[in-house]
Amino acid sequence: MTPPHEMRPNDTELRRLLDRNEISDVQIRYATGTDSRDWKLFRTCFTDDVEVDFSEGFGQPVMRTTADEWVAGTAPRMESFKATQHMITNQAITFDGDDHATCVAYVRASHHLPNSLGDSDQTVYGYYTNQFTRTPSGWRIARVKLTPLWMTGNFGIFQTALAEESAPSAGKA
Repeated sequence: MTPPHEMRPNDTELRRLLDRNEISDVQIRYATGTDSRDWKLFRTCFTDDVEVDFSEGFGQPVMRTTADEWVAGTAPRMESFKATQHMITNQAITFDGDDHATCVAYVRASHHLPNSLGDSDQTVYGYYTNQFTRTPSGWRIARVKLTPLWMTGNFGIFQTALAEESAPSAGKA
């Protein structure tokens, strides 16, 4: 009998390994795009329409939007921080058929904004539950859900970023 570690994977097993790797790469692009402010890279993570659920811990309603609108709204909020660092780990990927998958992954998202009102840092600890769809361009996030478990630091700096996002721009009525 051939030991399992010496067996060659069949096409289905090999396809699944490649799919897992690609989904993991999308998660990494999500974090890298955010932290490097590379919004073109960040956009490559999503299907054209995306459901965004940041309702837990942030009070934002679940919304269905275009990926372009989601990226356009995320960019100024993240750019209002001096720096951010999103670490995504412990990725557990499950498949629902050949073209749909869910990735549950831990996240530690640190936000840094020097200010005169207190601590310059705020960190979210939790996990993402992202639903993926295979597209002609590869695996993409069709639904992103953040579940914060706890937060540390000055939540006010995140509130400031959210307030700046919703405030009218100078020169606009």
